[in-house]
Amino acid sequence: MGNFSDHIVNQRFKDVFSALENQNLIKGKSDIAKHLGTYNHVINSILKGQRNITVDQLSKLFDIYQIDANYMFGLSDEMFSPGANLDGSFPTRSLQEKTKIPLNNITLYPLRALAGDAIESQEAFEKEFPKFSVPGLSGDLSAIEISGDSMYPTLTNGDIVVCEPLDRGVNLRDNHVYVIVTDVVVAKRIQLLRNVDGSEQLRLISDNSSVYQPYEINLEEVRQILKVKARLTDHAIG
Repeated sequence: MGNFSDHIVNQRFKDVFSALENQNLIKGKSDIAKHLGTYNHVINSILKGQRNITVDQLSKLFDIYQIDANYMFGLSDEMFSPGANLDGSFPTRSLQEKTKIPLNNITLYPLRALAGDAIESQEAFEKEFPKFSVPGLSGDLSAIEISGDSMYPTLTNGDIVVCEPLDRGVNLRDNHVYVIVTDVVVAKRIQLLRNVDGSEQLRLISDNSSVYQPYEINLEEVRQILKVKARLTDHAIG
């Protein structure tokens, strides 16, 4: 039997379960199992690293317990969504309320987030591409498929990153993951460097640092920056 506890989503679920229990927001495994539409033994197996939490269970975890999707995917240290109500009275949205959520607000671009791959022509951004939606992710978002292992284990080859395009001048957070578009498209952690001559650079850092070394680019080279908000992966599905 595989050790599913290696997956970041399953690791974070154990932390979420402990936090919910410690704050008296759930009454054990049977309580959370009921709300996630599963069984006590399934929750027990996930906590023991014997199976993966499913996409449907994750969706209910976000919706019912107001857990931040970025936290579950290892992209944030904030467990609960902004404005989450932690008094135990979790909101249950009606079907009518759920239909108010924008549908197909995420555009999947056929770009490869890999150093060395040439970006497609600018006209590619103006074409019609497949669109989809994910519970808990609103706004006009972009999705890009990851290629390669430079960000392993945070991002794996074939993962889809859902990103928010940023306007120029928006403050960037050091050591967070962004998609950087120059004449190539890469997903990296970034650090903003200010040189003595007043110019600015971005240091691009791979999580697979034993293979891929950090490097710098000038801000003038950057055509677009997208903030990674979530990771969609089949590595977290049993």
